[in-house]
Amino acid sequence: MRADRLVAILLLIQARGQVTAAEVAAENEVSTSTARRDLEALSASGVPVYPQPGRGGGWTLVGGARTDLSGLTAPEARALFLLAGPAATADPPVRSALRKLVRALPETFRAGAEAAADAVVVDPARWGARGPDAGGPAGALQEAVVARRRITMGYADRRGNATERLVDPWGLVDKDGTWYLVAGTADGRRTFRLDRITSVDPTDVPSERPDGFDLRQAWDQVVDDVERRRSTVTATVRVAARFVPVLRDHFGRHATVLGGGDGDPVRLRVAAHSAVSIAEQLAGWGARVTVEEPDAVRDELARIGAELVASSRKDP
Repeated sequence: MRADRLVAILLLIQARGQVTAAEVAAENEVSTSTARRDLEALSASGVPVYPQPGRGGGWTLVGGARTDLSGLTAPEARALFLLAGPAATADPPVRSALRKLVRALPETFRAGAEAAADAVVVDPARWGARGPDAGGPAGALQEAVVARRRITMGYADRRGNATERLVDPWGLVDKDGTWYLVAGTADGRRTFRLDRITSVDPTDVPSERPDGFDLRQAWDQVVDDVERRRSTVTATVRVAARFVPVLRDHFGRHATVLGGGDGDPVRLRVAAHSAVSIAEQLAGWGARVTVEEPDAVRDELARIGAELVASSRKDP
């Protein structure tokens, strides 16, 4: 662990030119005395690190020595961070490795690499679940997100109506195999499916991005909004305890246990965008599920049952 920390300290000095023991301690989440011992260990091991005494002093590299990731081009660095970005959103070790990699990059590459690391979010959960093929011109959109350039794009809505839009591309999200563009528009933040984007034309105008924008947080808000619209109708049902895991897996986040159990049926609240949708999802359960309310869901179940009886009746 200490060797890993010493490398991190060396890269930190390289990036900033000069650091204090307190800055090293804060960056590596250790005490100031531990940071000071690490700096002295670097110097004793032959690394050209030495202290500058007095006010405004600190530790620096002799003669501007540096450890460089030579051989990486700017496009290669951006591509590397685009690939690592999704994993970094959920994996602390990957985030730590990316921070160290940024410090080791030539200074002219760092801004593009950091932007690329924050350009893509992968959300593997299907819609409605508790907890993937990109269509459309994904490559051009990635470049626009990283370069932070406004784009003109052709877009066809779900009805096939084609429009041309001027947007600020903020990031790309993979949601259960479907890709989305999160972008700023004249009407505020909007989300576009990549498989409905028909063309992408970058402009020379820098894109505008809200201060402190976080793609993961923005996408979480999008998911919350969509799931709210998908769960405007609720029903209360009773089911044997052994079937609860199956029902909860079926409805995902739209199934909430209300009570019961210990030998008694369990009461759950399930939700969908309409009474018909709830009834269609419950119809296959037959008598194993009892719907307490609302009447609209019970009526739809009765209709489905009558249709099944009529369609299954043998001709005399």
